[in-house]
Amino acid sequence: MPEIPNEQKKAKMPKSVPFIIGNEAAERFSFYAIRAIMPTFLVAQFFNPAHNPALQSIAEARANELSHLFVFFAYFMPLVGGIVADWFFGKYKVILYVSILYAIGNLVLSLSTHDLSLFSTGLIVIAIAAGGIKSCVSANVGDQFDKSNLELMSKVYGWFYFSINSGSVLSTLLIPIIYKKYGPELAFGIPGILMCLATLIFWLGRHRYVKVPPTGVKKENFMRISLYALKKAFLYAWKKVFFNRQDKTVWETVAEKYSPEAIDGVQAVYRILAVFAFTPIFWALWDQNLSEWVLQATKLDLHIFGYEFLPEQIQTFNPLFLISLIPVFTYGLFPLIEKTGIKVTPLRKIGAGLFLTILSFIIIAFLQEKIDQGGRPTVWWQILAYFILAGAEVLVSITCLEYAYTQSPKSMKSTMTALYLLGISLGNIFTSLVNNSIANNGFFARYTGASYFWLFISILSGFFLLYLLVAKRLPEKSYVE
Repeated sequence: MPEIPNEQKKAKMPKSVPFIIGNEAAERFSFYAIRAIMPTFLVAQFFNPAHNPALQSIAEARANELSHLFVFFAYFMPLVGGIVADWFFGKYKVILYVSILYAIGNLVLSLSTHDLSLFSTGLIVIAIAAGGIKSCVSANVGDQFDKSNLELMSKVYGWFYFSINSGSVLSTLLIPIIYKKYGPELAFGIPGILMCLATLIFWLGRHRYVKVPPTGVKKENFMRISLYALKKAFLYAWKKVFFNRQDKTVWETVAEKYSPEAIDGVQAVYRILAVFAFTPIFWALWDQNLSEWVLQATKLDLHIFGYEFLPEQIQTFNPLFLISLIPVFTYGLFPLIEKTGIKVTPLRKIGAGLFLTILSFIIIAFLQEKIDQGGRPTVWWQILAYFILAGAEVLVSITCLEYAYTQSPKSMKSTMTALYLLGISLGNIFTSLVNNSIANNGFFARYTGASYFWLFISILSGFFLLYLLVAKRLPEKSYVE
């Protein structure tokens, strides 16, 4: 029988896919389950167990500080995890060994619900582990494909991201109920069980993975070229000022040591960072919907269609709205705007997203003013804010990932994804520091209640105006043919 040409063979799904999808769903359930109840638990268990109204503002600030510090580590570590995997150990070993550390952190957490120091240690271990594998897991999906089944990759990534959102929705609905009925030990213990399951699932697929070996330390990496260029820039400035000499430009000098492709990659990073410089403040506000907004929900009327929700469950609207709005924006709103003659560019999307973020927080600030005056407003106002914030996330988060891909050469795409996640980390450490200042009667101590949200609205508004001024001047260079 004649051999069937490769292009006529039916593409086969990699046998490793079920293990990757199962691992991701269990891990994301564990991660978001912890985040779902963390702020309210910290206040009730450690920072204001007596429910003293006079201590509530400081207690909430301490809970928010630790919550945002947790997110800071979770989104800083992908940069480290990616480098360690690519250069030294490979993705498989990093995911497996760090997942074991992740499970140990969960165990510490579930056994230390009466010890703040040990509980905080467990949180930091989990955040470091979750971040350490974050940049490896999605890249590991792509490693499983070759030319024979490349057409199936987008379908698998669809399943992959569906598993992420499924884990988020299920955990934020179920874990608050378990926390209320059975206490924190079981509520934090179940995420630990899920993380052990995630590790086991990943290990069971060990013989089915395509394992890309590490490449070793790259000589032409971003940091080395940047430091070399900085050194040459100082020498260039020194010669120009003191000796009035103008030899070659800085990048011409760098080109004598490094390849044009490597230099172009580094320059692309700096062009994209000019855009990403505006994202940390977006994330400084966005991540408050999983901490500050949850604490605000404890003071709202939580009846929805006759059913009383738990405060921690309201955040479930975030992923639900996000999933719903992605096709609405992609196939409805954007084409409609294009028909009016207005070109929908990545930079315009990001600007619109920043504006919507301000609008959502204005609703939250007015809602908090009603609470400060002794009222108990309906949760529907917060749900509206979640809806608007989900639209902002579609415009900023998804667009930035697209922008990082299209505006960077192939050799720098992983680096840009890690730097984008670093922006989330920086935004959260800023919010954590603000809350630390409030808790310790520092500079920001005056910003409690509604004034806290107005503070962040003012900061983002300033960045938004600056963005409008510089957006037209931001350089772009597409690498997609």
